[in-house]
Amino acid sequence: MKQLLLGNEAVARGLYEAGVRVVSSYPGTPSTEITEYTALYDEIDCEWAPNEKVAAEVAAGASFAGARSFCAMKHVGMNVASDALMTMTLTGVVGGLVIAIADDVGLSSSQNEQDSRHWGRFAHVPVLEPADSQEAYAYTLVAFALSERFAVPVILRLTTRICHVKSLVHVGERQGHAAQGFVKDTARWVMVPGNAGRRLPQMYEREDKLRAVAEASPLNQAVDGGDRRVGFIVSGPAYMHVREAF
Repeated sequence: MKQLLLGNEAVARGLYEAGVRVVSSYPGTPSTEITEYTALYDEIDCEWAPNEKVAAEVAAGASFAGARSFCAMKHVGMNVASDALMTMTLTGVVGGLVIAIADDVGLSSSQNEQDSRHWGRFAHVPVLEPADSQEAYAYTLVAFALSERFAVPVILRLTTRICHVKSLVHVGERQGHAAQGFVKDTARWVMVPGNAGRRLPQMYEREDKLRAVAEASPLNQAVDGGDRRVGFIVSGPAYMHVREAF
């Protein structure tokens, strides 16, 4: 089935089909509509948090109990939520946890510009960057599978040109995902220095595995152009600009 969807609406559809149970976000253009559209699905417990850090922590709590969860914010919001992110990268997750960060390129409604892709390297977590609404939907599904496979939060990096542009999306049906409940493990969940230090090698080992997966990922595509003397390596909306121009 095809639907004409905003990028934000496509992400919401992906959350629904991925079996997400909990969404907690803080509003900020261009990310706001993700949560607004998600709230239309009765199967998802959807709420606004008082700030981005709380949103990330609510989503993390649901993930620790085994539920698939999600939070969304704009680029400056991750500055607020970074304390939670930098701890989650050590504890890891149980149910899939995806964090959408929407960058306001051109600062049309923000106090600054930031490139949220840098959080991937800083926090040692994977970043997926869709180029249109179809990829926004598909990458959301991929993000949850990746998150659970490696027990790691996954960042879905969006921009205004993805969030607020419509394109056709092939959608499917919701797949249920049962939460097994919280399992007490003090050495994993309580990040005092001694526990945190013991989890650092696991984080670096996970990063090596993720790097190998990224290099072989079917999401990587080679598209032939008319002039083979020059090539471009791009991701996200930059791909659409290159494709149109060359």
